Amino acid sequence: MKLYNKILSQIKEDINKEKYKPGEKIPTEPELMKIYNVGRSTIREAIKTLAISGILNVKQGAGTFINANFQNVSMEQRLRRADFDEINDVRALLEKEIVKRATLNHTEDQIIKIEQALQNRKIAIQAEKPQECVDSDIEFHMAIANAAGNIVLSELYYSFTLILRNFFSARDAQGISYFAMNHHLHEQLYKAIRSKRINQSQSVLQKILDNNY
Repeated sequence: MKLYNKILSQIKEDINKEKYKPGEKIPTEPELMKIYNVGRSTIREAIKTLAISGILNVKQGAGTFINANFQNVSMEQRLRRADFDEINDVRALLEKEIVKRATLNHTEDQIIKIEQALQNRKIAIQAEKPQECVDSDIEFHMAIANAAGNIVLSELYYSFTLILRNFFSARDAQGISYFAMNHHLHEQLYKAIRSKRINQSQSVLQKILDNNY
C-alpha cells in the first residue's frame, strides 16, 4: 500500500507539473514501469485509481490520456485523488469532532444502533469475511456520525466513507487482520461514548487512527 501510494503521488505530481499535459497520451505500461521502477500491478492499480478519479481517460485500443477537463470533477472524484495519508488526516479532523459531539449528544436509540454495528463488525471478523468487515466498520462509524446531532456533519462524513471504503479494501486485501487487531479499540470507543466520557472517547479514537495502517 505504501509503494502504491508513493507511485500514485509521483504520477499525480508529474501531471500537476504538466510532464503529462491535459489531452495528451501518457506512456505505455512498460514505459511507466521503467520510469517509476515498479512492477506492472502497481502501475495498473495507480492508473485504475487515476481513471476512477477522473484524472485519466482509458480508451480501449488507443491508450490512456490525461483528461483535458480533469479539474472539473465532483468532490468525490477530487477526494479519490488523495493518498492514504491525506485521507487519514482529514478523517482524523472529522471524526474527532464527530466523536466529541456523539459523546455529548447521543440518544438511547442511537447508542443501540452503534452497539448493533459493533456487533456486526465482530461477527464479520469471526466469519473472516473482508467485505463485511469493511461494511460493518463503516456502519459503526456512520452510526457515531449520526449520533453527533449535526446533519451536515453526518452527511459530509457519509460522502467521505465512499472514499474510505476503497482504501480499506486496498489496505486489507489479504484478509481481516487490521479489523481484528483494532476491534478491542472500537469496543472501548463505544463504551466511552455510551458513558459520555469525552476525554476517553477522544483518546481511544486517536489510538484507532494511529493504528489504521
